[in-house]
Amino acid sequence: MGVNFAPHLPSPDSCPALVLNADYRPLSYFPLSLWNWQTALKAVFLDRVNILSQYERQVHSPSTAIHLPSVIALKKYVRQPRYPAFTRFNLFLRDEFTCQYCGATEDLTFDHVIPRTYGGRTSWTNITAACAPCNLRKGGRTPEEASMFPMRWPHRPTNQELHASGRQFPPNYLHESWRDFLYWDAELEQ
Repeated sequence: MGVNFAPHLPSPDSCPALVLNADYRPLSYFPLSLWNWQTALKAVFLDRVNILSQYERQVHSPSTAIHLPSVIALKKYVRQPRYPAFTRFNLFLRDEFTCQYCGATEDLTFDHVIPRTYGGRTSWTNITAACAPCNLRKGGRTPEEASMFPMRWPHRPTNQELHASGRQFPPNYLHESWRDFLYWDAELEQ
């Protein structure tokens, strides 16, 4: 059974569904929790989600027409871990994609605040975002030796902190039906 598409309407691929947890909060803000239309419809048919809003766009089978969901909420709450995984992306998100030594936002790397040669570990509490020039200038020295101190000392963030950081970076595209469920800084919405 194939699905037919109307040629004058936007492609279904341009109609992702915003996925909310059972408490109506996005599973993540950055990246924004989105499912493609096929995954969203599969979840609808498996009765795993509630549809909260839909696109005008429909897909058709030989016997039915279905509006594509634009906002769905999981029926079962997915418990979020308290602490996020230590990844390069999450580290940059914690540090708001900014060098913690000079404030640059380009050419980011990560720096061991206490160098490995001094016993510094690769962990949330010892790694900070640094632009390549600052990282090279600091080298394998301690902050005291290099006279370079992070603006914010590294710490292990909670998922809630990363969600708050992610809200500072709204995606390029926000469908109007999503706005009631997303909480961005007011000046960024315009």
